[in-house]
Amino acid sequence: MALLTLNDACLAFGHVALLDHTAFALESSERVGLIGRNGTGKSSLLKIIAGMEKLDDGVVQFQNGVRLAYVAQEPQFADGINVFDAVSLGLGDIRELRDRFEAHQEGDDLDALMTQIEARDGWNWEQRVEQTLQHLDLPHDLMISDLSGGMKKRVALAQALVASPDVLLLDEPTNHLDLNAITWLEELLVAFKGSVLLISHDRAFLDNVCTRIIELDRGILRSYPGNFAAYEGLKAGQLADEALANARFDKLLAQEEVWIRKGVEARRTRSTARIKRLEDLRGARAARRDTIGRVKLEVSQGDRGGKIVAELENVNKRYGDRDIVKNFTGTFLRGDKVGLVGSNGAGKTTLLKIILGELAPDSGKVKIGANINVAYFDQMRDNLDLNATLADFISPGSEWIEINGSRKHVMGYLQDFLFSPARANSPVRTLSGGERNRLLLARLFARPSNVLVLDEPTNDLDIDTLDLLEDLLADYPGTVFLVSHDRRFLDNVVTSTVVSEGGGSWREYEGGVQDWLIQSRRAEALANANAKSSGNTPPAAAAPAPAPAPAAPATPTAKPRKLSYKEQRELDELPKRIADLETEQASLNAQLADPDIYKKNPQGLPTMQERITAIDEELLTLLDRWEKLGQP
Repeated sequence: MALLTLNDACLAFGHVALLDHTAFALESSERVGLIGRNGTGKSSLLKIIAGMEKLDDGVVQFQNGVRLAYVAQEPQFADGINVFDAVSLGLGDIRELRDRFEAHQEGDDLDALMTQIEARDGWNWEQRVEQTLQHLDLPHDLMISDLSGGMKKRVALAQALVASPDVLLLDEPTNHLDLNAITWLEELLVAFKGSVLLISHDRAFLDNVCTRIIELDRGILRSYPGNFAAYEGLKAGQLADEALANARFDKLLAQEEVWIRKGVEARRTRSTARIKRLEDLRGARAARRDTIGRVKLEVSQGDRGGKIVAELENVNKRYGDRDIVKNFTGTFLRGDKVGLVGSNGAGKTTLLKIILGELAPDSGKVKIGANINVAYFDQMRDNLDLNATLADFISPGSEWIEINGSRKHVMGYLQDFLFSPARANSPVRTLSGGERNRLLLARLFARPSNVLVLDEPTNDLDIDTLDLLEDLLADYPGTVFLVSHDRRFLDNVVTSTVVSEGGGSWREYEGGVQDWLIQSRRAEALANANAKSSGNTPPAAAAPAPAPAPAAPATPTAKPRKLSYKEQRELDELPKRIADLETEQASLNAQLADPDIYKKNPQGLPTMQERITAIDEELLTLLDRWEKLGQP
């Protein structure tokens, strides 16, 4: 039986139906990802299920006794409380019930209170809070006001989990979390015994967590079994079928319109039923909600600039007694797409400012290239004027903007970013979070530049816009510095990744996040193999040599162990086996990168992904073995 059911749900803002007589059911132990375009009503739907908002029409039904917990996109906490107090608020009235029982106030029914407390497991609520804090690695005595955005998100999750809910509702849970925290959250949700309904645009997160995807598309909730990769294949086929059906419908309507306009002879023999069908066709076409257009992204490109954008040599930067950047050396050229990865507070923004010449290092050399024209995404967020209209924000004091030598009217430019002319004179404050990010990108790309610096550009952007932004950045002829925790976005855009390795140490890896993880795992495996091999060989003076047997003379030094025939043959074959595995892995990755695979063989996707993971493990094992056999 479903834990909650949505029946014939209707919700509209103005003339746009966000929910149009749609339905949905959440089953036990499901982990469902809710996706859709910005402004389609995903957050509103989550709040309706949480009881924070109401439907215009329709019903939300819950199984008896179902407990829900909701975590907002931007958690809010009372002033002046610590982590323990904030998390304990998630217990609701459990604390109040026990306090009333212990106070023995006149008129209280102690038997009834005891029954309620026992039913809610409220006698040891302090222990439940402590266990939750330990599980989520949260210090109980820190003040909420002193926490970062990522830590506040952890506190909000702890507040939701402490009540042991049956259904966990999460709105953009990965926002403000670094890669380590996202991985931790994935493991937490996979191990969660209840059901999860979450909104996210992080495709890797959806792949690793969800067992079903539902898409809010033109007012209707559509369900797709499996993770996000499976959804992509099914959705592509569905859109193709829908486009074909619409084309046939439009062709029939056009034929009937020609027929109705025929001459006098045809009018005498008109069929009343055929005229009625034409009227029905016209009504159906007027009511049809076509797929929303895609964002058209184009960057205004500045002067070409020099070949070298920045060159750093042994750069150091400290704040107090903490190293932020330590002995970093790197060269960044025109056309490079560089991702910066590190935990919150690691110093990504500091390193970026040093690279761009906005911050002087404590020591080391920094050479900035000639004719560098930087467009900085993060700075624009600080200057967001909520009272300005969309048109004035994009092009203050003018109706025209110039991109790559051609003029474009601001109304048409806003339409490229899916803002209708009717909304051009609306204030910025009326936009959703994702729409504000889209507006910021529109203004950013209208500025001539040859270096783009994007600090967390993917927050709140819908998946279609992310796909197009990836394509634009990949084709951008200038240099891109990208700070993001979206693993799929980084993998699809960057050519190298600068990673914080702790203690102010930064290292550059070729490729994206997955390439970095593979390289670091292999390096760690080789280091462990070397340490293990050296540990197995005792130093000469560590222990006396064993006494020789009477029939044989003592050997002053031990000879290297000679490989057996079988081991030597194994060593000779290892390079080919490693090469074959790497070739197979490259082939599988190429297949997954082909969009047609999601149409031809969607059922085989999980097997292919599992095989890629298995190859990684096999490669590490073979490299370890190669190292051992190759030791003298």
